[in-house]
Amino acid sequence: MARDLDRPRRLHRTDWMALLSGILFIVLGILILTGSITDALIMWPVTVVGLGFAGLVAILAKVIRSK
Repeated sequence: MARDLDRPRRLHRTDWMALLSGILFIVLGILILTGSITDALIMWPVTVVGLGFAGLVAILAKVIRSK
């Protein structure tokens, strides 16, 4: 079955919320495994602020895309 080579490749838009949330949890996991973060009282605010930042970026990206 031959592919149509004349048709341009379709790209999807970046899901900034998912991307930044995934990076946040990977970094938090590395910090916990290496022992850099040992107190849960530090981890919770970092997680909440990181998710808030990811949400803000996702909202801004959606507003910019709709223009």
